[in-house]
Amino acid sequence: MQKIQGALAKQAGVETVKVLFNAAKVKAEFDSDQISADKLAETVTDLGYDVKSVKVK
Repeated sequence: MQKIQGALAKQAGVETVKVLFNAAKVKAEFDSDQISADKLAETVTDLGYDVKSVKVK
C-alpha cells in the first residue's frame, strides 16, 4: 500500500493519492496537463500489481 502511494505521489502533477486496499482501488487527483491516468496505471503495473481498469472523472 505504501509502495503504491509513494510511487504515485512522486509523479509530477499528482496532488493526492489514496490506496483503498480492501477495495483494490487507487484514487488519485492529478493535473492531466502533466501526467495521464494511463501513465499512473503504468507506474502501478511496474510495481508488480495488476491494473484491471482506469476511470477518470
